Amino acid sequence: MKFSKLSQLFLVSTIGLLVATLLTACQLVTIDYLFVASSTGSGSGSAGQIQTYAVDSQTGVVRTVAPSVASGGVGPVAMAVTSDYANLYVANQGNNSVVHFAIASSGVLTSKDTLTTGTAPVSLAVSTDNKYLYVATGTSSATLTEYALTAGAIGSPVAQINLAVPGYTGDALVPTGVNVLVKSSDLSTPSAVYVTVYDKSAYNPGGAITSIANPGWVFGFAIGSGGALTPSVGSPYTAGIKPSGIASDPAGRFVYVTDFASNEVIGYTVQGGSVLGFMLNGPFKTANEPSAICIDPRGLYIYVSNSLSSVVSAFAITLSTGAPSTLSYTTGAAATDTDPVAITVDPALGRFVYTANQLGNSVSGFRLDPNTGIINETVSTPYPTGSAPTALIAIPHGNHSLQSITP
Repeated sequence: MKFSKLSQLFLVSTIGLLVATLLTACQLVTIDYLFVASSTGSGSGSAGQIQTYAVDSQTGVVRTVAPSVASGGVGPVAMAVTSDYANLYVANQGNNSVVHFAIASSGVLTSKDTLTTGTAPVSLAVSTDNKYLYVATGTSSATLTEYALTAGAIGSPVAQINLAVPGYTGDALVPTGVNVLVKSSDLSTPSAVYVTVYDKSAYNPGGAITSIANPGWVFGFAIGSGGALTPSVGSPYTAGIKPSGIASDPAGRFVYVTDFASNEVIGYTVQGGSVLGFMLNGPFKTANEPSAICIDPRGLYIYVSNSLSSVVSAFAITLSTGAPSTLSYTTGAAATDTDPVAITVDPALGRFVYTANQLGNSVSGFRLDPNTGIINETVSTPYPTGSAPTALIAIPHGNHSLQSITP
């Protein structure tokens, strides 16, 4: 069969268009970088590392895009970033250090400076104006320290508070989380900082109980001029038995705490300034041993990792009251790999959820339906990581805008 020149030209053009379409369809567009803290080996003294993954905009699939970097110590357990996504902080529990990394536009991390803490760091948070780094430390005594930040560099302590339960000042307190609340009238301004702790003297499975105090607590502090910290009225607030994670909504109206021992989320409303009050109809049931909590960037949904059940619990937030309502799933839709201990939502589009699975040596990925909050597994999940990943955090890539909502 012979073709005219016009027919040949049409055929070539059609094939070219088809090839171009296929190439475009296969192109991976990175919307976020996902940083995962793990160890280089399975031994207790293995060096910590930070692995960098790119998140694909269409599928949520993650892939390695930069060489792993040393975390600067042993046993990395927590991470935090500045609101401009230019600086990453990593807490290394094994050598009592917090390491500051600069984040390049390519996701590459460069170690900048190191802070040595007196006791083991447990959790980190950065104020929304990027002026202060909050570090909760201790394994039998809980301390909150506020450090000044200058262009990301860690400076001297501005405030340091030793936490104690009134009437039980000799009890051993273990910090588990720290969170910075934004001011509801100015979302770029920090309003308060909260620290979750549990009283090991009152809750010590398999060990001696030496106190009758309530085990779980949230300590609240208003952030004033120059970083001054003032205890919130009524602080500390009871928080179940063993609080394990804490998060606040993007509008600065609600605070949520997971209770590892009671399998619950405890909700609080912010009642002026930094004062907390219990939500009606709470606490709210989760799966077994909730380990961490996050809220999508629009402030519509809550996601909780459950370490024993190896699933993600999902809730829709009632914007008028903050009360979470459980979202229903088909069987297995929100199953993770073994022992999820950390969880995050991608900040660029708010379309993907990831968990760090400590015993699975992996990250599990889920696609988030923004209309319903329901999540389903991403393609090829779970994704391999280093040994025993314990923390993860995501930042938007390039000019991808952040989702937001004003209730």
